[in-house]
Amino acid sequence: MVHMRTGVQQKDQAEAFGAADPELQLDFHTCEDAPPLPAGLQQSEVKKLGIVAVSNALPQDITCLAADRMLIFASYDNILHAFARNKEVVHTYEGHKAKIHLLQPFGDHVISVDVDNVLIVWNIESEEEYLQVDFDKATFAVSAILHPSTYLNKILLGSEQGSLQLWNIRSNKLLYSFPGWHLKVTTLEQAPAVDVVAIGLVSGHIIVHNIKFDETLMKFQQDWGPITAISFRTDGHPVMAAGSPIGHIALWDLEEKKLMCQMEDAHSTAIAGMSFVPGEPLLITNGADNAIRVWIFDGPGGTGRVLRSRMGHSAPPTKIRYHGQNGEQILSAGQDGTLQSFSTVHDKFNKSLGRGSINKKKSKKKGLKLDTMVLPPITVFASEVAHQSDWDGIVACHQGYITCTTWNYQKTSMGAHKLRPEEFSKHKPIDIYATAVDITSCGNFAVIGLSTGQVDVYNMQSGIHRGRYGKERAHEGAIRGIAVDGLNQLIITAGSEGLIKFWKFKTKDLVYSTELSSSPSGILLHRDSGILGIAFDDFSISVLDIETRKIVRTFSGHHGRINDMTFSPDGRWLITSSMDCTIKTWDLPSGCLIDCFLVDSAAVSLTMSPTGDFLASTHVDDLGIYLWSNRSLYSLVSLRPLPADYEPSMVTRPSTCPVQDVDMEGDEEMCDEMIEYVSPEQLGEQLVTLSSLPESRWKNLLSLDVIKKKNKPREPPKVPKSAPFFIPTVPGLIPRYSVPEEEKDTQSKVVNLGVLSQKSDFYIHLEEALSTNEYTAPLNLLKSFGPSNIEIELRGLAPEGGGSMEVMQSFLRMIGMMLKKKYNFELAQAYLALFIKLHLKILSSEPNLLEEVSRLSTQIEETWIHLQTLFNQSLCVLTYMKSALL
Repeated sequence: MVHMRTGVQQKDQAEAFGAADPELQLDFHTCEDAPPLPAGLQQSEVKKLGIVAVSNALPQDITCLAADRMLIFASYDNILHAFARNKEVVHTYEGHKAKIHLLQPFGDHVISVDVDNVLIVWNIESEEEYLQVDFDKATFAVSAILHPSTYLNKILLGSEQGSLQLWNIRSNKLLYSFPGWHLKVTTLEQAPAVDVVAIGLVSGHIIVHNIKFDETLMKFQQDWGPITAISFRTDGHPVMAAGSPIGHIALWDLEEKKLMCQMEDAHSTAIAGMSFVPGEPLLITNGADNAIRVWIFDGPGGTGRVLRSRMGHSAPPTKIRYHGQNGEQILSAGQDGTLQSFSTVHDKFNKSLGRGSINKKKSKKKGLKLDTMVLPPITVFASEVAHQSDWDGIVACHQGYITCTTWNYQKTSMGAHKLRPEEFSKHKPIDIYATAVDITSCGNFAVIGLSTGQVDVYNMQSGIHRGRYGKERAHEGAIRGIAVDGLNQLIITAGSEGLIKFWKFKTKDLVYSTELSSSPSGILLHRDSGILGIAFDDFSISVLDIETRKIVRTFSGHHGRINDMTFSPDGRWLITSSMDCTIKTWDLPSGCLIDCFLVDSAAVSLTMSPTGDFLASTHVDDLGIYLWSNRSLYSLVSLRPLPADYEPSMVTRPSTCPVQDVDMEGDEEMCDEMIEYVSPEQLGEQLVTLSSLPESRWKNLLSLDVIKKKNKPREPPKVPKSAPFFIPTVPGLIPRYSVPEEEKDTQSKVVNLGVLSQKSDFYIHLEEALSTNEYTAPLNLLKSFGPSNIEIELRGLAPEGGGSMEVMQSFLRMIGMMLKKKYNFELAQAYLALFIKLHLKILSSEPNLLEEVSRLSTQIEETWIHLQTLFNQSLCVLTYMKSALL
């Protein structure tokens, strides 16, 4: 969408978490069974598994990853990149002709091996080839690489044939060949002891070998298939951990040379990487199940427990919905059968509600691999936050399964109830299953529709069946959608036979039924506005008003099955996704398409944040939940309808890597065009238009004398005159003091302004308007003045203030022009009131001015009668709406 642009990819493959602690760089090598990493790196800290750095994007998916103290090396296809500061690419190494599958940092060099068996040693700084070695695939196909500790300039290579070779890179010489065990070497790991290396074989054997004396120290075997990863504890315990393709981890005691314990189902798929934190009892693992876990070994028996983890879906999500009204949690159901909650704020708030099970106790006993009680993946679910702390607040339908399950968000687990019709409590039909579900806004009831057309109501607290709509079934065909209004008054159901039915929620009576133009594929209700979106099998969309029960909008334009719909929080936009790989935004008030863009993979599910800031989407064969930011919240966006021949552009899906959006320049041009639009001063000549001036400019013009009197400062106390040093006396026999005579100021301070005043700009414009009859210039000048200046200008229009009768008549004509054109209406009233207050005596004595005033009085009366009629009509309608019984 033009409005929804690249934001953040909340959760994709967890293998991208790479290395962790700021002072610790852990190297997670990918294995052949692991899926490719996303085209960017995420670096997390071990302490909280929080993301501390995100790299820039690469053009393709990362297939191999390694790190040293300063740089992170990542390769895709035949190109190798070096990242500095965990973000930017600083070096690029090109020279391989096949895909790189092994990496090994080596001091100032990095070693890469491709699938054509070509080994290249690169100089990190100069990006030049230091050495290239070609191996014969028939005799020595490189499958593992290791730099033995304290072995200067030497590397150890393992092969698919089972033999090992020790090479000196500086001299390009083969130092020694180990005959091996005639089995493919899958992994090599340095032991804490010098000269000792652990070798993992495809048969499940682990060989602890001294390469200095070519002597096998001990040998272990696992029955779970090839060894995928090996790591040693370095905190004082002689323990070695080994991973397997089925997700189990074996812990071996190196002193007693025996199996210490097993960590079964550490991951649901192959262990792709494993590493003990140096000096700590912590083991970090990741796998193809899209999870990264930190295990701590602090219990008896030496077994580990999960300390913290970050995980996503191991199979693509099928349905996502925002949970709650704060827009911070997204509920996601995946093909792996799990229901998870992802936070848009921080990864630490993510939750996993687990996997659906017919009997949770039996599932725990049998384990993850042998669990036959697991439920099919969730296809549709509904959630409500009301009463979620008291009982279950989520209800879900499962693929091809008649029983619906409840889930508890607070307890992050599957709920206590299994909801299904009473007639199917003893036997489970194969061809009948739940197709649609909704939960009331109060959180008390769940409404479930079946493929047979039945619609049942259940109590969420007790799980008891509370009724059924229709005598036997609500529809002849399968239920395609269910929606309950916000007040629990109506329930709307859609059937595959092409009918929409309205039912009374409490009495279960049919209220209204209407036939649609085609069979519906799904419905979505915006409870606040009462707008129902209907998607059809013919790829069209209709919008129905549940109050009038009429179709108010119809949209067409998709060329594939409509997968999902979502409303904006205010109900103005309907956003749809289709199998034609487009995401379209429809504006409901205008009935137009305002945004459309293409993605490289069709969006399976959509959900809009209750706060309107993000649109979340999931896509075909993709593990991630993608967030698109709503640009209309923080920038000016054009909402003009798109033309009929509009060709949508391909938009790169969001990621945690900052990607420059190509389409931004075009959007900015559209925004610039929108900014240049200026609203007319008056929409219509018949409309009374007010000015845009603040009330302080005109409202207090008649009260200026009162305001000035209140704001007049008090006179400061006068300083008494100082007494003379020699007090004067009156001559005579009796001494008397002489009284000083008061100074009499007979000069008048009154100035005749009529003689001294100069003509102002406003006065000059009024004089010019007598001949031109154009009053725009004096009006604009008067609008720019403050209240005090306006009073001074109007006082100066009278003859005693330096004005003339002609100019006063010109001012009255300006007011008449404003009343005639019906704009700046309140200014005309305020200016005229002040003018009459100041010059009432002159107006009553001059016939010309009196004639102009009487003409203005007629205009004002006509305009006010028209306005008063409109006001009375509006007040009458409002009074009726308040008092009428609806």
